[in-house]
Amino acid sequence: LGVCDYTRRMAPVKSRRDMYAEATRAALIEEATKQFVERGYANTSLDDVAKAANVTRGAVYHHFAGKQALFIAVFNEQEQQVIKRVEAVMQRHDDLWEASLAGVEEFLDACLEPVYSAIVWREAIGAIGYATWMAYAEKYSLGLIRRGVDALVAAGYFDSNNPEITARLVFHMLGGAGMTLANADDPAALRPAVGATVRRMVFGLRVGE
Repeated sequence: LGVCDYTRRMAPVKSRRDMYAEATRAALIEEATKQFVERGYANTSLDDVAKAANVTRGAVYHHFAGKQALFIAVFNEQEQQVIKRVEAVMQRHDDLWEASLAGVEEFLDACLEPVYSAIVWREAIGAIGYATWMAYAEKYSLGLIRRGVDALVAAGYFDSNNPEITARLVFHMLGGAGMTLANADDPAALRPAVGATVRRMVFGLRVGE
């Protein structure tokens, strides 16, 4: 047997119960996402989510401790998707500086999208509180920004003094941009100005600028 054949044979096979549980959880997250965006967190009930997903209220509690836990799952999924998008865009560029700028632009574009902007920027603080929201934001965004800043420091683009401070200030700058776009009356119209301002601020961090 080849290595791939052996690996396939040794891989655990999911039972129908496991597959049903995964499908149920995915359906709950999908329906909850829709309702949190359309109705807002406060006006969404677990009964409504369960009904839309064609499951019982008990099935919801089998997967999530309550509405807040369900929201956190939705929030995490949105953050993970955007981080993957940003990383994928950055990997298309050979030049580190251009890759970093492209990543910033992709993030700002994501902030225009109704689902991401509603879940991450408008509903999250009220749903899970500022401290928890910030902890999750740091878990995803700050980690990526730290890696980017470290790479830019190593390449000589950024000053090597206090890279952690640089990373945190960039993190808060991008967070402010995201919040600004998400709460604007016309985010698309504001996007060029926000993007230009962010680029000027990022260029201001570059050594020799």
